[in-house]
Amino acid sequence: MARLTAGVATSHVPAIGAAIDLGKTQDDYWKPVFAGYEWVKQWVKDETPDVVILCYNDHASAMMLDIVPTFALGFAEEFEPADEGWGARPVPTVFGHPELAGHLAEQLVLDEFDITIMNHMDVDHGLTVPLSLVFGQVSEWPAKVIPLAVNVTQFPTPSADRCWQLGEAIGAAVASFPEDLNVQIWGTGGMSHQLQGPRAGLINREFDNAFLDKLIGETDDLRKITRLEFLREAGSEGIELIMWLIMRAALGQKVDMLHRFYHVPASNTAVGHLVLKPAEES
Repeated sequence: MARLTAGVATSHVPAIGAAIDLGKTQDDYWKPVFAGYEWVKQWVKDETPDVVILCYNDHASAMMLDIVPTFALGFAEEFEPADEGWGARPVPTVFGHPELAGHLAEQLVLDEFDITIMNHMDVDHGLTVPLSLVFGQVSEWPAKVIPLAVNVTQFPTPSADRCWQLGEAIGAAVASFPEDLNVQIWGTGGMSHQLQGPRAGLINREFDNAFLDKLIGETDDLRKITRLEFLREAGSEGIELIMWLIMRAALGQKVDMLHRFYHVPASNTAVGHLVLKPAEES
């Protein structure tokens, strides 16, 4: 059977991708950010999964505002890096896993999730920056990737609790896939940030660190956070944290924390990063 062996949470700041691509990772400004990812880059060498289910949000790259699915699952054999207006990132093509994606879609529909199937989808920094942070600059990504795009840009966005339910359903679906696969699930985006308006540049360290604490412990509190609370406490883009909840719920009731990192600032955001694994049953 397939098994979920770990969960990774990370911000997906576009400027981080630019710093990698332009060779600026050791600049004074960026060095503390990338130092926080050295642990995971070493860890993943021995823990490389067969497949990553990567929860992210499209930034009007593959899905324009005329069609905005709540949850969209990538079915393609491969996904090209998107041109977000300044050229595609110089990173490898992302190769999918249609067999596991098909199984996920079937099981999620049976669990009453209305999943949008994407047979073609270019992937933007929301997906490629996390891959770069974990796997580094490589000629080919070492794992296949199933993109799961979540709407966090157009109202109404899914609730925290609905995303938690989706994560639980994904965990069950992976466990019922008959092929022997090592699968990780990643939740990306966040943490607190706002890109526009009078509160542009908002950072809420207290909220961010409480969120990190509760991902490991009091997860029921996280399921109750409303859209308005995300907006008020974490800024207009803080809603991206619901994708971390999908990751966390898929791992089961209890987890062990392997790594934690938090840094301000990176561009005009707070950067958060966690590596978790399902707790072994006693």
